[in-house]
Amino acid sequence: MADISLANTFGSFDIGLGSIGNVLLIFFLTVLIFGLVGVALFMYVNNKKYKYSIPLYKKIGGTPIRIAVYKAKDYKIGNSGDKLWYVRKIKKFIPPATIQTAPNEYPHFEREDGEWINFGLGDIDKQLKQAGVKYINQDMRATRIAIGELMDLRFKDKKGFWDKYGQMIMNVVFYLVIAIAMVVIFYQWSDIVDKTSVLMDKIVQLEEQRQTSGNSGVVPAFMFIIGGFKKWVSSKHCS
Repeated sequence: MADISLANTFGSFDIGLGSIGNVLLIFFLTVLIFGLVGVALFMYVNNKKYKYSIPLYKKIGGTPIRIAVYKAKDYKIGNSGDKLWYVRKIKKFIPPATIQTAPNEYPHFEREDGEWINFGLGDIDKQLKQAGVKYINQDMRATRIAIGELMDLRFKDKKGFWDKYGQMIMNVVFYLVIAIAMVVIFYQWSDIVDKTSVLMDKIVQLEEQRQTSGNSGVVPAFMFIIGGFKKWVSSKHCS
């Protein structure tokens, strides 16, 4: 008897596998969504830390060439407030730069020994004056004027796109509008003929009723015109 009662007790405790599956599915989907949101938030915050842009230049073939642009972030050292810059991708630590050519942009030049040196654009005017370059040169001015006149003569008769093709485009658009309007009119022509034929039938029936009742109505000449127009509409509709 005890075994039978226990069997009845556990037999009444029935949980469907479908319900358990739905609960587990919802649980795993919730975990997955929160995980994706957390990963996206972590990547966003981590990318915001790399706020320094470092264009790297290197001499190749005797000419300084920019070879890459790296991102760097602050890396604290100890508790005294000192810090370095950590460059992503190449995993390199460099001293914090001070010379920038744009907001948060610090160009560096890689020397032959592999050391990175922060540099900036010099005073071009000062360098040219030290080199003895004259800003006003009559030969250069005459050459510039001659080049300007040649360019004006070359492009004076050159027309723009709308000057060259504007009229043709307007004609094409006009004919397209006319063609679409004609298509719409011819498409609706059968409906117009049907409605006109029905109207003429109503008018003729009304006149016949008036003649039968003895009341004077439409004059015979007008009836002749209506009858002729009705025959013409019927012939057009049948064709």
